[in-house]
Amino acid sequence: MCVQVNGARREVPAGLDVSGLLSALGVAPERVAVEVNLAVIERGQYGGFILNEGDQVEIISFVGGGRR
Repeated sequence: MCVQVNGARREVPAGLDVSGLLSALGVAPERVAVEVNLAVIERGQYGGFILNEGDQVEIISFVGGGRR
């Protein structure tokens, strides 16, 4: 099935959940926020949130920084 991840089309297996997508992309779940179809998904729901054909997924990475 096809989903969009950060604006790029990506083929993924049917039944894939957010946790599986992050794993396939090599992304550490504790370092990102995930939005599916404009709704923020709570980290505790990643393993049970099944993606569907055409879903739009945004993965936002946290970047440290600030003043010295």
